[in-house]
Amino acid sequence: MQEVTPQEGLARVQGGALLVDVREQNEYDEVHAQGAQLIPLSEFESRYAELPQDQEIVLICRSGARSGRATQFLMDQGYTRVANLQGGTLAWDESGLPVDRA
Repeated sequence: MQEVTPQEGLARVQGGALLVDVREQNEYDEVHAQGAQLIPLSEFESRYAELPQDQEIVLICRSGARSGRATQFLMDQGYTRVANLQGGTLAWDESGLPVDRA
């Protein structure tokens, strides 16, 4: 599984990748990486087909564990352009990258 740092993740998003947050709605509402689309892990298996297979996808959660599971799930479904963001939203925020807060 490919993992990227927050800075690499941001660069990929700026280059056209889709940033997908797999936390739950209440966590997302509190703070999330700017521009992240929410598909909670609890709904991921029923909603993953909403994600394009022809676009790079960077997955993010709080610390990287749930997004790692989602990344592996997408790979198991045949997605090839996926990466997990190391350290999740905590690392993204600590790196000073843009976030939206409640």
